[in-house]
Amino acid sequence: MRSPGTDRALSIGATVLFSFALGTLGVVVPLLAIGVGYSAPEVGLMVALAAVSQLVTRLFMGALMRRVPDKAFLVGSAVMIAVSCVLLALSDALVIFAVSQLVQGSARALFWTSSQTHAVRMSATSVGGLTAVNLAAGVGALLGPALAGYLWEASAALPLVVAAAAGAAAAIPAALLVRLPLFAPEKSAGGMKAGRLWRRPGVGAACWMNAGAGAWKSLLDSYVPVALSLAGQSVAVIGILISIANTAVLAGSAAGSWLRRKGVRASLVTGLLATGAGLAAAGPLAGVAAAAAVALVISGIGAGILQTVGPAIAVDEVHPEERGDVLALTGTVRASALFFTPFGMALLVTVAPVAAALLAAGVVITLPAACGVRHTEGRAASPRGAATTGPFHPFATRTPESSREEGIR
Repeated sequence: MRSPGTDRALSIGATVLFSFALGTLGVVVPLLAIGVGYSAPEVGLMVALAAVSQLVTRLFMGALMRRVPDKAFLVGSAVMIAVSCVLLALSDALVIFAVSQLVQGSARALFWTSSQTHAVRMSATSVGGLTAVNLAAGVGALLGPALAGYLWEASAALPLVVAAAAGAAAAIPAALLVRLPLFAPEKSAGGMKAGRLWRRPGVGAACWMNAGAGAWKSLLDSYVPVALSLAGQSVAVIGILISIANTAVLAGSAAGSWLRRKGVRASLVTGLLATGAGLAAAGPLAGVAAAAAVALVISGIGAGILQTVGPAIAVDEVHPEERGDVLALTGTVRASALFFTPFGMALLVTVAPVAAALLAAGVVITLPAACGVRHTEGRAASPRGAATTGPFHPFATRTPESSREEGIR
């Protein structure tokens, strides 16, 4: 049996390659669409299609992981992201754009849910496994857009070809991962129905955290660049500022293990306040590059905390056989935020400037932090370190340490 260290290295390699391809698509899709003459509403529809297919796919992931090994989803999603790139390299027809985006969205749902599930089952602690996944994803997300912009100068198709090769290459380390047992049937998991997992105190907090991370990512990829542009920043400066924000996410993810040990309440409040406050300040400060950079760093650190610690909290609160369900649930919440946030902003900007709308969105993101006590009171009722003994109880308060399991049974 392959060692956990080797398996983690393979998982990191697959994640970097996949996120590289995904990051490339994030830059190339809107540029290519505008370049061939599609209108702004059409471009928006294409981007929304990926969010829709991601959301729908995540809804079924919990059940699918009881029938198909997670490594099979990783291999399949790597092939799918390569296909998405190849389709765009071959044709700029509207139907091809649509199909490519649908394939991309499903690939994202399959990859991130299964990679997170594999990581937490192979790691001593859930937050440690998720930190490795998010750091690897961050590296790929930084390299992909940077190289895409350089290759774009030579040919519009070239970055797509490179991204397709990276996506296809991700299937190799994914195929070499340890084949973990399928999750037990839902009736044997020992807990509640997957659709009611959110009622558990820790899972509810995790959902709020993932919603905040999804909203932040959606705004960073849409209205933050618009606000910076309207404030007079050049394209080069905007690119640097967005890269700074994405780099800050890595710092937040790296701090996840330390903050997780402080408890659910501290993680929830710190992550949401940093994300929302930084984002709220970014709009009014968009005209001053240095000040905007500081605001985006703060929000990026918060988002890194949310997307790393949130899922870790969720898997620590459920039966080991429900980990696939709960990661699918938190991922669905994130995908929903990715999809609905731009629509809310579209309504806001009809009555207020973009900078003011960003301020309002940042304030909204911080609101769940004010309810942090209510969301975590179930955990606070038991002293830290008081792991439950005996049969698993779905409402038991458990620490990260008490949730460790062997991963391969």
